[in-house]
Amino acid sequence: MIKYTLRRLLQAIPTFLGITVFSYLLMTAAPGGPVGALTQAPNISPQQRQRIALQLGVNDPWIVQYLRWLAGDDWMRWDTDGDGKADQSIFIPVGFDANNDGDYDDATEGDLHFPPGDNKGILRGDFGRSFFYNRPVASLIGERVAATLELGLSSLLFGLVIGVPIGIIAAVRKGGWFDNVTRIIAVCFSAIPIFWLGLILILIFGSQLGLLPMGGRCPPTLTGGCPPIWGRLEYMILPTFVLATGAIAVYSRYMRASMLDVKSQDYMRTAQSKGLSGREVWFKHGARNALIPLATFLGPAITGLLSGAVITETIFSWPGLGRFAVGGVTSQDYPVVMAVVIIGAISTICGYVLSDILYAVIDPRIRFD
Repeated sequence: MIKYTLRRLLQAIPTFLGITVFSYLLMTAAPGGPVGALTQAPNISPQQRQRIALQLGVNDPWIVQYLRWLAGDDWMRWDTDGDGKADQSIFIPVGFDANNDGDYDDATEGDLHFPPGDNKGILRGDFGRSFFYNRPVASLIGERVAATLELGLSSLLFGLVIGVPIGIIAAVRKGGWFDNVTRIIAVCFSAIPIFWLGLILILIFGSQLGLLPMGGRCPPTLTGGCPPIWGRLEYMILPTFVLATGAIAVYSRYMRASMLDVKSQDYMRTAQSKGLSGREVWFKHGARNALIPLATFLGPAITGLLSGAVITETIFSWPGLGRFAVGGVTSQDYPVVMAVVIIGAISTICGYVLSDILYAVIDPRIRFD
Protein backbone atom coordinates (compact mmCIF):
# COMPACT_ATOMS: atom_id res chain seq x y z
CA MET A 1 0.00 0.00 0.00
CA ILE A 2 2.82 2.42 0.84
CA LYS A 3 4.60 1.77 -2.46
CA TYR A 4 1.33 2.18 -4.37
CA THR A 5 0.58 5.48 -2.62
CA LEU A 6 4.06 6.85 -3.31
CA ARG A 7 3.83 5.78 -6.94
CA ARG A 8 0.49 7.53 -7.35
CA LEU A 9 1.82 10.70 -5.79
CA LEU A 10 4.86 10.70 -8.09
CA GLN A 11 2.60 10.18 -11.10
CA ALA A 12 0.54 13.17 -9.97
CA ILE A 13 3.46 15.62 -10.27
CA PRO A 14 3.12 16.12 -14.09
CA THR A 15 -0.63 16.48 -13.62
CA PHE A 16 -0.11 19.13 -10.97
CA LEU A 17 2.33 21.10 -13.15
CA GLY A 18 -0.05 20.88 -16.10
CA ILE A 19 -2.88 22.29 -13.96
CA THR A 20 -0.74 25.23 -12.86
CA VAL A 21 0.39 26.05 -16.43
CA PHE A 22 -3.13 25.91 -17.83
CA SER A 23 -4.60 27.89 -14.94
CA TYR A 24 -1.96 30.61 -15.14
CA LEU A 25 -2.49 30.93 -18.89
CA LEU A 26 -6.26 31.32 -18.48
CA MET A 27 -5.82 33.79 -15.63
CA THR A 28 -3.49 36.11 -17.52
CA ALA A 29 -5.60 35.83 -20.69
CA ALA A 30 -8.73 37.11 -18.89
CA PRO A 31 -9.82 40.68 -19.76
CA GLY A 32 -8.68 43.45 -17.46
CA GLY A 33 -5.97 42.90 -14.91
CA PRO A 34 -4.90 43.66 -11.36
CA VAL A 35 -3.80 47.18 -12.26
CA GLY A 36 -7.37 48.20 -13.07
CA ALA A 37 -8.60 46.91 -9.71
CA LEU A 38 -5.81 48.71 -7.83
CA THR A 39 -6.07 52.07 -9.60
CA GLN A 40 -9.73 53.01 -9.51
CA ALA A 41 -9.04 56.42 -7.99
CA PRO A 42 -9.74 59.19 -10.55
CA ASN A 43 -6.49 61.04 -9.78
CA ILE A 44 -4.30 58.19 -11.03
CA SER A 45 -2.47 59.15 -14.20
CA PRO A 46 -1.66 56.71 -17.04
CA GLN A 47 2.00 56.99 -16.10
CA GLN A 48 1.27 55.87 -12.56
CA ARG A 49 -0.81 52.96 -13.84
CA GLN A 50 2.06 51.92 -16.07
CA ARG A 51 4.47 52.23 -13.16
CA ILE A 52 2.31 49.94 -10.99
CA ALA A 53 2.10 47.42 -13.83
CA LEU A 54 5.87 47.39 -14.06
CA GLN A 55 6.22 47.02 -10.32
CA LEU A 56 3.86 44.04 -10.23
CA GLY A 57 5.41 42.51 -13.33
CA VAL A 58 2.05 41.94 -15.03
CA ASN A 59 3.22 43.43 -18.34
CA ASP A 60 5.66 40.58 -18.88
CA PRO A 61 4.72 37.61 -21.09
CA TRP A 62 2.66 35.06 -19.23
CA ILE A 63 5.39 32.44 -19.39
CA VAL A 64 7.81 34.83 -17.66
CA GLN A 65 5.23 35.58 -14.98
CA TYR A 66 4.59 31.86 -14.55
CA LEU A 67 8.30 31.03 -14.14
CA ARG A 68 8.67 33.88 -11.66
CA TRP A 69 5.70 32.54 -9.70
CA LEU A 70 6.98 28.96 -9.94
CA ALA A 71 10.69 29.41 -9.20
CA GLY A 72 10.83 32.85 -7.57
CA ASP A 73 12.20 36.21 -8.66
CA ASP A 74 15.45 36.28 -6.74
CA TRP A 75 17.30 34.66 -9.62
CA MET A 76 16.18 37.04 -12.37
CA ARG A 77 16.46 40.76 -13.12
CA TRP A 78 13.22 42.57 -12.37
CA ASP A 79 12.95 46.24 -13.38
CA THR A 80 10.28 47.32 -10.91
CA ASP A 81 10.11 51.02 -11.77
CA GLY A 82 10.97 50.95 -15.46
CA ASP A 83 14.29 52.79 -15.20
CA GLY A 84 16.31 49.94 -16.70
CA LYS A 85 17.94 48.96 -13.40
CA ALA A 86 17.18 46.34 -10.78
CA ASP A 87 15.78 48.31 -7.84
CA GLN A 88 16.35 47.88 -4.14
CA SER A 89 12.78 48.68 -3.17
CA ILE A 90 9.31 48.74 -4.65
CA PHE A 91 7.38 52.00 -4.44
CA ILE A 92 3.60 51.81 -4.11
CA PRO A 93 2.18 55.21 -5.16
CA VAL A 94 -1.05 56.93 -4.20
CA GLY A 95 -4.14 54.95 -5.20
CA PHE A 96 -3.12 51.57 -3.76
CA ASP A 97 -4.87 50.17 -0.68
CA ALA A 98 -1.57 49.67 1.09
CA ASN A 99 -2.84 49.46 4.66
CA ASN A 100 -5.84 47.27 3.88
CA ASP A 101 -8.36 49.76 5.31
CA GLY A 102 -10.82 49.34 2.43
CA ASP A 103 -9.95 52.75 0.96
CA TYR A 104 -7.27 54.01 -1.38
CA ASP A 105 -4.40 55.77 0.32
CA ASP A 106 -3.64 59.45 0.00
CA ALA A 107 -0.39 61.35 0.31
CA THR A 108 -0.83 61.89 4.05
CA GLU A 109 -0.75 58.16 4.75
CA GLY A 110 2.78 57.84 3.45
CA ASP A 111 4.38 55.65 0.84
CA LEU A 112 4.99 51.94 1.13
CA HIS A 113 8.27 50.18 0.36
CA PHE A 114 9.25 46.54 0.51
CA PRO A 115 12.32 44.84 -0.99
CA PRO A 116 12.08 43.00 -4.31
CA GLY A 117 13.38 39.53 -4.88
CA ASP A 118 11.70 38.15 -1.74
CA ASN A 119 9.47 35.75 -3.68
CA LYS A 120 11.09 32.32 -3.62
CA GLY A 121 8.46 30.67 -5.79
CA ILE A 122 5.92 27.98 -5.16
CA LEU A 123 8.53 25.23 -5.60
CA ARG A 124 10.17 26.54 -2.44
CA GLY A 125 6.92 26.91 -0.56
CA ASP A 126 6.35 30.62 -1.18
CA PHE A 127 2.91 31.61 -2.51
CA GLY A 128 4.08 35.15 -3.20
CA ARG A 129 2.68 38.47 -2.06
CA SER A 130 -0.89 39.54 -2.67
CA PHE A 131 -1.24 42.48 -5.07
CA PHE A 132 -4.28 43.87 -3.26
CA TYR A 133 -3.52 43.17 0.41
CA ASN A 134 0.25 43.70 0.05
CA ARG A 135 0.85 40.75 2.39
CA PRO A 136 2.23 37.24 1.92
CA VAL A 137 -0.48 34.99 0.53
CA ALA A 138 0.53 32.20 2.91
CA SER A 139 -0.36 34.33 5.93
CA LEU A 140 -3.69 35.33 4.36
CA ILE A 141 -4.54 31.69 3.72
CA GLY A 142 -3.46 30.72 7.23
CA GLU A 143 -5.98 33.18 8.66
CA ARG A 144 -8.83 31.61 6.67
CA VAL A 145 -8.07 27.92 6.25
CA ALA A 146 -9.35 27.01 9.72
CA ALA A 147 -12.78 28.45 8.93
CA THR A 148 -13.01 26.52 5.64
CA LEU A 149 -11.87 23.25 7.21
CA GLU A 150 -14.33 23.74 10.04
CA LEU A 151 -17.24 24.23 7.66
CA GLY A 152 -16.12 21.59 5.15
CA LEU A 153 -15.44 18.81 7.66
CA SER A 154 -18.66 19.45 9.56
CA SER A 155 -20.63 19.35 6.29
CA LEU A 156 -18.90 16.14 5.19
CA LEU A 157 -19.56 14.42 8.53
CA PHE A 158 -23.16 15.65 8.54
CA GLY A 159 -23.68 14.34 5.01
CA LEU A 160 -22.25 10.93 5.90
CA VAL A 161 -24.09 10.59 9.20
CA ILE A 162 -27.42 11.48 7.59
CA GLY A 163 -27.00 10.18 4.03
CA VAL A 164 -25.58 6.69 4.69
CA PRO A 165 -28.25 5.54 7.21
CA ILE A 166 -30.99 6.97 4.98
CA GLY A 167 -29.68 4.92 2.06
CA ILE A 168 -29.55 1.74 4.14
CA ILE A 169 -33.05 2.16 5.55
CA ALA A 170 -34.45 3.06 2.13
CA ALA A 171 -32.99 -0.16 0.69
CA VAL A 172 -34.35 -2.27 3.57
CA ARG A 173 -37.80 -0.72 3.12
CA LYS A 174 -37.75 -0.61 -0.66
CA GLY A 175 -41.01 0.69 -2.11
CA GLY A 176 -42.30 1.93 1.25
CA TRP A 177 -43.18 5.45 2.26
CA PHE A 178 -39.71 6.14 3.69
CA ASP A 179 -38.07 5.11 0.41
CA ASN A 180 -40.39 7.29 -1.66
CA VAL A 181 -40.10 10.33 0.62
CA THR A 182 -36.30 10.19 0.76
CA ARG A 183 -36.13 9.79 -3.02
CA ILE A 184 -38.16 12.98 -3.48
CA ILE A 185 -36.03 14.85 -0.94
CA ALA A 186 -32.82 13.68 -2.64
CA VAL A 187 -34.06 14.90 -6.01
CA CYS A 188 -34.97 18.27 -4.49
CA PHE A 189 -31.58 18.62 -2.79
CA SER A 190 -29.81 17.81 -6.07
CA ALA A 191 -31.94 20.19 -8.14
CA ILE A 192 -32.07 23.24 -5.86
CA PRO A 193 -29.11 25.61 -6.40
CA ILE A 194 -27.01 26.17 -3.30
CA PHE A 195 -27.18 29.96 -3.52
CA TRP A 196 -31.00 29.92 -3.76
CA LEU A 197 -31.37 27.51 -0.85
CA GLY A 198 -29.01 29.56 1.28
CA LEU A 199 -30.85 32.81 0.59
CA ILE A 200 -34.24 31.21 1.32
CA LEU A 201 -33.01 29.79 4.64
CA ILE A 202 -31.52 33.16 5.60
CA LEU A 203 -34.84 34.84 4.77
CA ILE A 204 -36.91 32.35 6.79
CA PHE A 205 -34.78 31.50 9.82
CA GLY A 206 -32.72 34.67 9.98
CA SER A 207 -34.87 37.57 8.81
CA GLN A 208 -38.45 36.41 9.39
CA LEU A 209 -38.19 34.15 12.45
CA GLY A 210 -34.95 35.49 13.90
CA LEU A 211 -33.96 32.04 15.16
CA LEU A 212 -30.48 31.85 13.62
CA PRO A 213 -27.80 34.37 12.58
CA MET A 214 -27.92 35.49 8.97
CA GLY A 215 -24.18 35.26 8.44
CA GLY A 216 -20.73 35.34 9.92
CA ARG A 217 -18.72 32.81 11.88
CA CYS A 218 -19.23 34.34 15.32
CA PRO A 219 -20.70 37.52 16.84
CA PRO A 220 -18.99 40.56 15.31
CA THR A 221 -18.76 42.24 18.71
CA LEU A 222 -16.32 39.63 20.02
CA THR A 223 -12.66 40.54 20.33
CA GLY A 224 -9.72 38.17 20.30
CA GLY A 225 -11.11 35.70 17.77
CA CYS A 226 -14.06 33.33 17.67
CA PRO A 227 -14.85 31.01 20.58
CA PRO A 228 -14.80 27.20 20.18
CA ILE A 229 -17.39 25.55 17.95
CA TRP A 230 -19.66 24.54 20.82
CA GLY A 231 -19.89 28.21 21.81
CA ARG A 232 -21.26 29.32 18.42
CA LEU A 233 -23.18 26.38 17.02
CA GLU A 234 -26.01 28.64 15.91
CA TYR A 235 -23.68 30.22 13.37
CA MET A 236 -22.83 26.84 11.81
CA ILE A 237 -26.29 25.36 11.41
CA LEU A 238 -27.38 27.08 8.19
CA PRO A 239 -24.08 27.03 6.22
CA THR A 240 -23.38 23.43 7.27
CA PHE A 241 -26.82 22.28 6.21
CA VAL A 242 -26.68 24.12 2.87
CA LEU A 243 -23.23 22.72 2.04
CA ALA A 244 -24.24 19.19 3.09
CA THR A 245 -27.47 18.94 1.09
CA GLY A 246 -25.73 17.72 -2.05
CA ALA A 247 -23.73 15.15 -0.10
CA ILE A 248 -26.86 13.83 1.62
CA ALA A 249 -28.62 13.39 -1.72
CA VAL A 250 -25.68 11.62 -3.39
CA TYR A 251 -24.70 9.38 -0.48
CA SER A 252 -28.27 8.27 0.26
CA ARG A 253 -29.04 7.34 -3.35
CA TYR A 254 -25.78 5.51 -4.00
CA MET A 255 -25.94 3.75 -0.65
CA ARG A 256 -29.47 2.60 -1.44
CA ALA A 257 -28.45 1.23 -4.85
CA SER A 258 -25.40 -0.48 -3.38
CA MET A 259 -27.39 -2.04 -0.56
CA LEU A 260 -29.98 -3.40 -3.00
CA ASP A 261 -27.16 -5.08 -4.90
CA VAL A 262 -25.68 -6.51 -1.68
CA LYS A 263 -29.11 -7.71 -0.56
CA SER A 264 -29.12 -10.50 -3.14
CA GLN A 265 -25.70 -11.89 -2.21
CA ASP A 266 -25.32 -15.37 -0.70
CA TYR A 267 -23.60 -14.22 2.50
CA MET A 268 -26.60 -12.01 3.29
CA ARG A 269 -28.98 -14.96 3.02
CA THR A 270 -26.59 -17.05 5.10
CA ALA A 271 -26.53 -14.43 7.85
CA GLN A 272 -30.32 -14.30 7.86
CA SER A 273 -30.58 -18.09 7.99
CA LYS A 274 -28.37 -18.14 11.11
CA GLY A 275 -31.05 -16.22 12.94
CA LEU A 276 -29.16 -12.93 13.23
CA SER A 277 -31.21 -9.82 13.90
CA GLY A 278 -32.12 -7.60 10.98
CA ARG A 279 -30.06 -4.74 12.33
CA GLU A 280 -26.95 -6.93 12.55
CA VAL A 281 -27.51 -8.39 9.09
CA TRP A 282 -27.96 -5.05 7.35
CA PHE A 283 -25.56 -2.82 9.25
CA LYS A 284 -22.75 -5.28 10.11
CA HIS A 285 -22.69 -7.62 7.10
CA GLY A 286 -24.31 -5.58 4.36
CA ALA A 287 -23.26 -1.98 5.04
CA ARG A 288 -19.51 -2.62 4.95
CA ASN A 289 -19.63 -4.19 1.49
CA ALA A 290 -22.10 -1.59 0.28
CA LEU A 291 -19.67 1.16 1.28
CA ILE A 292 -17.12 0.08 -1.35
CA PRO A 293 -18.76 1.96 -4.27
CA LEU A 294 -19.35 4.92 -1.97
CA ALA A 295 -15.60 5.17 -1.34
CA THR A 296 -15.28 6.45 -4.90
CA PHE A 297 -17.03 9.65 -3.85
CA LEU A 298 -15.47 10.18 -0.45
CA GLY A 299 -12.08 11.28 -1.80
CA PRO A 300 -13.28 13.76 -4.45
CA ALA A 301 -15.90 14.96 -1.96
CA ILE A 302 -13.14 17.04 -0.36
CA THR A 303 -12.74 19.04 -3.56
CA GLY A 304 -16.50 19.24 -3.97
CA LEU A 305 -16.83 20.77 -0.53
CA LEU A 306 -14.17 23.36 -1.33
CA SER A 307 -15.91 24.35 -4.57
CA GLY A 308 -19.29 24.44 -2.87
CA ALA A 309 -17.82 26.49 -0.05
CA VAL A 310 -17.07 29.28 -2.53
CA ILE A 311 -20.81 29.93 -2.89
CA THR A 312 -21.80 29.06 0.67
CA GLU A 313 -19.11 31.21 2.28
CA THR A 314 -20.01 34.15 0.07
CA ILE A 315 -23.72 33.93 0.91
CA PHE A 316 -23.21 33.51 4.65
CA SER A 317 -20.23 35.91 4.91
CA TRP A 318 -18.12 33.04 6.19
CA PRO A 319 -14.46 34.17 6.48
CA GLY A 320 -12.93 31.19 4.69
CA LEU A 321 -10.96 30.35 1.58
CA GLY A 322 -14.03 30.28 -0.65
CA ARG A 323 -14.92 33.88 0.03
CA PHE A 324 -11.24 34.78 -0.17
CA ALA A 325 -11.04 33.16 -3.62
CA VAL A 326 -14.01 35.16 -4.87
CA GLY A 327 -12.30 38.38 -3.82
CA GLY A 328 -9.06 37.29 -5.48
CA VAL A 329 -10.81 36.52 -8.78
CA THR A 330 -12.74 39.80 -8.69
CA SER A 331 -9.61 41.88 -8.15
CA GLN A 332 -7.55 39.54 -10.41
CA ASP A 333 -5.03 39.11 -7.65
CA TYR A 334 -2.83 36.57 -9.44
CA PRO A 335 -0.94 35.17 -6.41
CA VAL A 336 -4.20 34.66 -4.49
CA VAL A 337 -5.95 32.97 -7.42
CA MET A 338 -3.04 30.61 -8.05
CA ALA A 339 -2.78 29.76 -4.35
CA VAL A 340 -6.44 28.69 -4.38
CA VAL A 341 -5.83 26.70 -7.58
CA ILE A 342 -2.92 24.89 -5.90
CA ILE A 343 -5.02 24.03 -2.87
CA GLY A 344 -7.79 22.70 -5.12
CA ALA A 345 -5.37 20.68 -7.26
CA ILE A 346 -3.60 19.12 -4.28
CA SER A 347 -6.90 18.28 -2.56
CA THR A 348 -8.20 16.66 -5.77
CA ILE A 349 -5.10 14.54 -6.25
CA CYS A 350 -4.99 13.49 -2.61
CA GLY A 351 -8.73 12.83 -2.71
CA TYR A 352 -8.43 10.24 -5.46
CA VAL A 353 -5.50 8.59 -3.71
CA LEU A 354 -7.59 8.52 -0.54
CA SER A 355 -10.40 6.78 -2.44
CA ASP A 356 -8.03 4.00 -3.50
CA ILE A 357 -6.82 3.60 0.08
CA LEU A 358 -10.41 3.40 1.33
CA TYR A 359 -11.06 0.51 -1.05
CA ALA A 360 -8.48 -1.59 0.78
CA VAL A 361 -9.62 -0.43 4.21
CA ILE A 362 -13.27 -1.31 3.56
CA ASP A 363 -12.65 -4.53 1.62
CA PRO A 364 -9.69 -6.65 2.85
CA ARG A 365 -9.74 -8.60 -0.42
CA ILE A 366 -8.46 -5.57 -2.34
CA ARG A 367 -4.68 -5.28 -2.48
CA PHE A 368 -2.52 -2.93 -4.56
CA ASP A 369 0.91 -4.48 -3.94
